[in-house]
Amino acid sequence: MFGLIGRLLINALALILMTMIVPGLQLAGLSTAIMAALVWGLVNTLVRPVFSFFTFPLQLLTLGLFTLVLNGTMLALTAKLVPGFTISSFSSAFIGALVLSIISLILTHLFK
Repeated sequence: MFGLIGRLLINALALILMTMIVPGLQLAGLSTAIMAALVWGLVNTLVRPVFSFFTFPLQLLTLGLFTLVLNGTMLALTAKLVPGFTISSFSSAFIGALVLSIISLILTHLFK
């Protein structure tokens, strides 16, 4: 159970740091960040596999680079579902998803 809560807090911190780095992304506060981290986890668990399945030929054709677009789409979907989390454009979502992945990787290694 602590692993799930710890991962949720790491993702919330990563989302906060991401909004500080990438222009065009805004979070209303800490509670919004925690809610966005929860929705981000659910979207990646439930929705992303379906999108991944249907876009597999495109991912294969682009040698996996389309996965970056998929990550941006999942971040944009998260922003649509969480009030107080806004993304101004898809390019912000795309860059934000890339930055979020890097920050999350770093934070996971730091807190292990």
